Amino acid sequence: MASVGLPARARLERRLDEVVLDNRFTIAVVFPAIGAVTLLASAEALLPEPLAFNPYFLLFGIAVMRLPLIAGIAPLVTRTGVAGLAILCGYTYAIEFVAVITGYPYGSFTYGVDLGPMIGGQIPAALPLFFLPLVVNAYLLCLLLLGPYAERVLVRVPVTVLAVVGMDLALDPAAVSLGFWAYEGGGAYYGVPWTNYAGWVLSATVAVGVLDAVFDRESLFERLENCRFMLDDLVSFVILWGVVNAYFGNWIPAILAAGFGYGLWLTDRFDVPTGR
Repeated sequence: MASVGLPARARLERRLDEVVLDNRFTIAVVFPAIGAVTLLASAEALLPEPLAFNPYFLLFGIAVMRLPLIAGIAPLVTRTGVAGLAILCGYTYAIEFVAVITGYPYGSFTYGVDLGPMIGGQIPAALPLFFLPLVVNAYLLCLLLLGPYAERVLVRVPVTVLAVVGMDLALDPAAVSLGFWAYEGGGAYYGVPWTNYAGWVLSATVAVGVLDAVFDRESLFERLENCRFMLDDLVSFVILWGVVNAYFGNWIPAILAAGFGYGLWLTDRFDVPTGR
């Protein structure tokens, strides 16, 4: 009954926290495990249509796995934060459009799997749902791991950029192996060209710079301290892409995914997501 007098936004945030807390294991472990199995079954032609690579199942699963991050970050989003996130969404679409048309900065590639509704038949409408959480998760993890060094902009920004690129070094080979997209001429790193990661350095630098400018680090630290599930989306990342990479024998990406799991363990802010 104490929540009755709260503003609508605060009530919504509290309810979202409760939903995530009550379903932590399902969200952070069960969903990515099922996702890995269904994606692999789709890639191996073991699932019939319309279940194989069903874009709406895919988007639903991703949205559910993002819930802990959304709930964790929601109370910290001010008007400045909304503006920053809007800028990043626009940037995400713009640079992807340039990449699809010109091959820069990620390299020439084409989508092989329908990832939901497409803008102009070329760019997934849900692209920010794929990209922004990688950056936010990397930023939060680095804030925790760097400790007092996180106060130094010349430390936290480059380290976070490297973490974002590291996450794509784990994700991209798995996506290529599944057939999500393919690079023209392939690439030396599990079918991914090294030029792709130069593009990720650019994108990550812009995204991390914007996040660093629009969010208050003291508030982030306080929320991380009190919100045990805030990085559960990174747990999903480790499970989903670690399993997919291991299945295809992409051992370096699989080890990188496990490395992010180790980083989570080191933060001492994460516990096994079995409930409250």
